[in-house]
Amino acid sequence: MPIHKPLAVALAASLVLALASPDADAQRKRRSSKPAAPAITACSDFYGFVNKDWLTANTIVSGSGSVSALGHMQQRALLQQRALLDDAVLNPQNDVQKLLGDFWVSGIDEAALERDGAQPIATLLSRINAIKRSKDIAPSIAALHQVGIPVVFNFTADLDLADLDRHVGYFSQGGLALPDPAYYTREDADTRALLGRYTEYVEKILALTGTPQEQLKTEMAQVIDLETRIARASRPITALRDPRENYALVPTEGLAKQFRNLQLGNYLQSQGVSDDSVSMAHADYFTQVDTLVRTLKPAQWKAYLRYQIGNAMAPYLAKDFRDAHFSFHGRVLRGQTAPPLRDVQVLDAINRAAGPMLAREYVARYLPGTTRSRAGTIAADVRAALARAVDRNSWMSDAARAEARAKLEKLTIEIGAPERDIDYTVQPMGRSSFGSNMLIASTWHRREEMRRIGIGNAQRRWDVLPQQPALAYDLAHNRLIVSAAALQAPVLDMEQETAAQYGSFGALVGHELSRAIDSRGQLVDAAGNVRSWWTPADEAAFGARTNQLAAQYSTYDYPATNALKVDGNLTRDENAADLAAVELALDALANAQPELDDEGRESFFRSWAALWREQLSPETAAQAVATRAQAPGRWRANGPLVNLPAFAETFKCKAGNAMLRKPEEQVSIWR
Repeated sequence: MPIHKPLAVALAASLVLALASPDADAQRKRRSSKPAAPAITACSDFYGFVNKDWLTANTIVSGSGSVSALGHMQQRALLQQRALLDDAVLNPQNDVQKLLGDFWVSGIDEAALERDGAQPIATLLSRINAIKRSKDIAPSIAALHQVGIPVVFNFTADLDLADLDRHVGYFSQGGLALPDPAYYTREDADTRALLGRYTEYVEKILALTGTPQEQLKTEMAQVIDLETRIARASRPITALRDPRENYALVPTEGLAKQFRNLQLGNYLQSQGVSDDSVSMAHADYFTQVDTLVRTLKPAQWKAYLRYQIGNAMAPYLAKDFRDAHFSFHGRVLRGQTAPPLRDVQVLDAINRAAGPMLAREYVARYLPGTTRSRAGTIAADVRAALARAVDRNSWMSDAARAEARAKLEKLTIEIGAPERDIDYTVQPMGRSSFGSNMLIASTWHRREEMRRIGIGNAQRRWDVLPQQPALAYDLAHNRLIVSAAALQAPVLDMEQETAAQYGSFGALVGHELSRAIDSRGQLVDAAGNVRSWWTPADEAAFGARTNQLAAQYSTYDYPATNALKVDGNLTRDENAADLAAVELALDALANAQPELDDEGRESFFRSWAALWREQLSPETAAQAVATRAQAPGRWRANGPLVNLPAFAETFKCKAGNAMLRKPEEQVSIWR
């Protein structure tokens, strides 16, 4: 089934962490026996000063480990999507809403799911059962790919690294139900135990897809054997991380002869791909798989393909399938104790298979033109502030400054949703078969993905859904992307005054736009070429500033942990972008409102601090300190402000106050 991969971590996804509240009676006892703590002021702890009431009111729900302001926004976006789907059930206003309403009902109707049983995959299984000879295998593989079930290998649309304005087709390894090829071949006790649990799961799925009891052991062994052969032909997961190592254009005209058994020429035709080149960086994998198609008996391939269908579709079928899938993929692989609520599962499935359909309706309902216009104005002001900062900064070389100006002149801002070239012609859905609807939607999604291949204007599409809160700089296309779901409180609250809007939304825009010309942005130039346009002196100057920030943050206590500190090196890049965020947004506000007074600046800084409200459980905090690329909320709020003279001036902080660093200790990026 298709999965959307956001360009950047959704705002809420990277910031949702929380802290349990101690027993109230115990708190009162401690207060009676200890001196009262000093009052929190703006100059001692601005984060705590601004967010005191929120932190008191928002404690951790048992088992969640986290709560945050941005997490609340993410939950609100999910509720908005559910409300839209509920209305589409009762009163659809167009064909797409009718599709979505039927899709939603079919997923939450448990009785219908049970009546449907395995019927949605019956046609697919019949096709596999009809395989008689080796030459029947390749067309069956292609047919499963058409409905969004990638077996044996993967074929996807992605950016052409030699021309970022277009997509090409990428042939890559795949075909395994376990997430890492090493799980099939390692000999340590834990891996062998996991593989033992996996064989039990394979048997369950085979039984549910029609394998007779007396043949289960045999077919299970055939599936494991074939997947193990595929795993041995695969590269390690670590070798797949660098996209440059997985890109190699080859002409399509020779694929049919080179891979006769996989029939890759016919495969491309079946997927609707007519481009004259595709990427195949690991041809040896396809050579080995091509040999397996010829040498292994069709019966083994039939067992493998039937299992892959059952495994891919299990979350969308009757309870027996779903229970089997969760018992292994949820409980064993991910350590989950219980599956998500049914409506949560269905909404996730709809976003996976029909996300662009839901996006169109979400934007129409939840993004007013006034909000989109306001967001565009603020974002443009921040971009102009960054251009001014480039002109006045002292650490960039003349060559880098010229390239940065050129990038900013070409940088585009896309608000709410992308310009779409999607065809919404979809086979009608009913309300009685969720599994069938998943296949209908997934087939449509696959068709639209394949239509990307060989076409220019790749930037017309996003890899993030508008109904998911996200704000990101797209390095490949030099653009800022702001999803519709991000344009609500606390990011952009249309009921707040202008200064507050710059302090939240404007600052987040500054955070992302700064990435266009920082240590990451300097890897792609204004013309879209992948090259470093910084000089060694630029790298050294920027590194000196970020090293200072890393040293600062490494002295900060990590909330909810036992004496652990923030890892300044781990959070270095995000800390620099946070500092840039406040510098740029404040300059943009001052330029937009030359009469700005202390009251306006106070509103600006309060709005910034309110973005990062969060509570962390000790367990979550202990994990985050070692893995999270962002500092905890307290220091995302306070860390940049202690380096900003305008903050101390606004709140009249004095030397020695925690929120005011000595001038020689202050770090600046763009002020």
